[in-house]
Amino acid sequence: MQALAAAAGIATSWTDAAGQGHSVTPDTLRALLAVLDLPADSPAQIRESLERAAALPPPRPDAAMGPRCFGLDAALGQPGRPPRAWGATAQLYGLRRSGDPGCGDTTALAGLARSLGKAGACCLGVSPVHALFGADPHRWSPYAPSSRLFLNELIIDPDDIAGPAETARALETLGLAARARAAAAAPLVDWPEVAAVKRAVIDHLLKAHGARLAADADWQAFRAARGRALDDHAVFEVLDARFREQGLTGGWPSWPQDFRDPHGSSVANMAKSAAEAVDRARLRQWLAFRGLAGAQRAATDAGMGVGLIADLAIGVDGSGAQSWSERAGDLNGAGILTGASIGAPPDLFNPLGQNWGLAAPSPRVMLETGCAGFRQMLDATLAAAGGIRIDHVLGLMRLWLIPDGASPAEGAYLRYPLAEMLDVVADVSQRRRAVVIGEDLGTVPDGFRAVLAARGLMGTRVLWFERDGTDGFRAPEAWEDGITATTTTHDLPTTAGWWQGLDIAWRERLSLFGPGETAALAQETRTRDRTRLWTAFTNAGTATGPEPAPDTPAPVIDAALDFLGRSRAPLVLAPLEDLVGLDDQPNLPGTIHEHPNWRRRMPAPLPGLVETPAVVRRVGRVKMGREKGVTRGR
Repeated sequence: MQALAAAAGIATSWTDAAGQGHSVTPDTLRALLAVLDLPADSPAQIRESLERAAALPPPRPDAAMGPRCFGLDAALGQPGRPPRAWGATAQLYGLRRSGDPGCGDTTALAGLARSLGKAGACCLGVSPVHALFGADPHRWSPYAPSSRLFLNELIIDPDDIAGPAETARALETLGLAARARAAAAAPLVDWPEVAAVKRAVIDHLLKAHGARLAADADWQAFRAARGRALDDHAVFEVLDARFREQGLTGGWPSWPQDFRDPHGSSVANMAKSAAEAVDRARLRQWLAFRGLAGAQRAATDAGMGVGLIADLAIGVDGSGAQSWSERAGDLNGAGILTGASIGAPPDLFNPLGQNWGLAAPSPRVMLETGCAGFRQMLDATLAAAGGIRIDHVLGLMRLWLIPDGASPAEGAYLRYPLAEMLDVVADVSQRRRAVVIGEDLGTVPDGFRAVLAARGLMGTRVLWFERDGTDGFRAPEAWEDGITATTTTHDLPTTAGWWQGLDIAWRERLSLFGPGETAALAQETRTRDRTRLWTAFTNAGTATGPEPAPDTPAPVIDAALDFLGRSRAPLVLAPLEDLVGLDDQPNLPGTIHEHPNWRRRMPAPLPGLVETPAVVRRVGRVKMGREKGVTRGR
């Protein structure tokens, strides 16, 4: 069975973040082999599966060799010159603007891009905007999409359809004006309420203005380019809404058998009978794309050399639109695996491991199709952006798969065709003139980062993890070339939260500590780390004076942004949460509803938010760090 696992690309052992080796159990191997359609329940099955596995096309071994991605230097019009650029990252849903109905939209995004572009930023990284489940607004994680080929319709600004006056009239006509104002004033996004208001208003406006929009040449070009994939997505949205009303809430696997084939007669008949609803679903996708493209234009018009950096989630929900559409096998699909979920093994920040509940693509189908489905997703993600961040880029080499019903620690790594996938990334990057960032955090295989660098993908380095041999924080000049540097990510504490130990308090409250860990031990370590961090800041010249108290994080944020600016990284990304000085992180891994994940909103609307003295000062510290780093490097 171990020989069969190796032939199928399943690693039979793994090494954790602390360097400890582990063997994969026979039960895990057997379950994952079944997922790959290589049963191993008996010696006879194993022999038969071995013969089939031996016939699979092998991946190319020389992953570091091949075309390179479009470079940041070229994007900034400085080919061959090492960049010292900066940008920001933001959670789109959390942005505020005057008149929004309770969540961020593409108009707010365009406003933020204009402000940052005028301040000298070259890019704005955006949380994923993949399509979610329109009929189930309780599933709001941007990293658990229904499809990575299409967009979340809640990013639409209804004003884009017929202007703000028409939107206001629609809200009054529908009796939703007061609900929209209440949702807009709330500190957290109330996703079910926002979805109810926005979808009702958008559909009301489309019924009145749909014919005019359908005559638009840009819409017709969009529909032609997206073809059957767009049709399938629109039909899925209508079907899913209808079946959920009937109590079938498990996505397409819970539907009647004759509706599980996207191109079967039952689906075709329903699409004809519900033609108007399907047409509106198509138009909503175009409105979302048009708004996003407008934000990209606003970014580049404001002077950003790159503009928006889109985020590609690592997988899709196996019960969603993309998985259903690809069942037909004629869309160059990735071939979705069932019976296991993508996650992560236990590591330093998540000692219990993680199960992300996402379906993985089939590496066999990828090799057989030349990674056509992967190419399609990259193209869709870059349709309105100047760069892409590939979430958990380690997934191009291997994914941690957890059999259904098992704990995150009971998974194993499945190999993917890294060389072939990097070829596709580089090709799409060059063709679209888009920079590529890989989120290479967690348990990283030896040599993997060197492969990314050889292919021109910028890795990700986070302040909290950049340590030297004594566990002190690495000096700016000791950071690597060819990476993006940031203080934190959406899954980690903000600088203010880290300094105050708020992440430790959350983990204690929700019992997220692993074996041998306690809140008291974590706080002791954090006390030492605060001193180490402040020492690194003072040694680098970004801070002076005594270490601030734990409840005084403002000077730490300023010093941290200046510190990153002085690093050798060609690109520094400042999270909007740190520029504003927020305490709480957007997402706490290991939780769903226990923590307000993907719901936190900015405290003030744009553009005033980024015009406050604190934000202006911190943007200045990033820019000063970039300039001082240049001087030091000469």
